[in-house]
This record gives sequence, C-alpha cells and structure tokens, in this order.
Amino acid sequence: MTDAFQAAVAAVGTLTKDPGPQVKLALYALFKQASEGDAKGKRPGFTDFVGRAKYDAWAGLAGTSSDQAKADYIAKVAELQAAE
Repeated sequence: MTDAFQAAVAAVGTLTKDPGPQVKLALYALFKQASEGDAKGKRPGFTDFVGRAKYDAWAGLAGTSSDQAKADYIAKVAELQAAE
C-alpha cells in the first residue's frame, strides 16, 4: 500500500480544482496520521489559528492505524480525482 499512498500524495499536487479548506485539512490530518501516528506535542495557542486547526484535525484521528489512514487518504484522493 505504500506505493499507492505515495502515488496519492503525488497526485494531490496535480489536482486542478481546489478541494477547499476542509478537505485540505482532512488530507493533512490523514497524511500526518499515516506518516507519524497520533498527534504529539502541545496544542498551538489560540492566536495560531492555522496551526491549531491542523493539530485538532490530526488529533481527531487518534487511535487510527497507519494502514487505515493511508487507505482513507488514497480513497479521498481518488474521490477528488474523479470529481475533476
């Protein structure tokens, strides 16, 4: 599945339609969960809106296995590609 995951990561850069901030956040969280596991470190402060949103999205996937996160990421990218 690693090759398919890497291909999906590369495919994100080739999307012609902007999927929007919520989908980008979901993709970020799935990528981090697949690559690094559960969120680590302190939650960014309230003045770091982007960092806090990214951390919260990632932390929301706590307990999801790396393989499941990769599968979900691949499915989401395939869905985006089909919608173009």
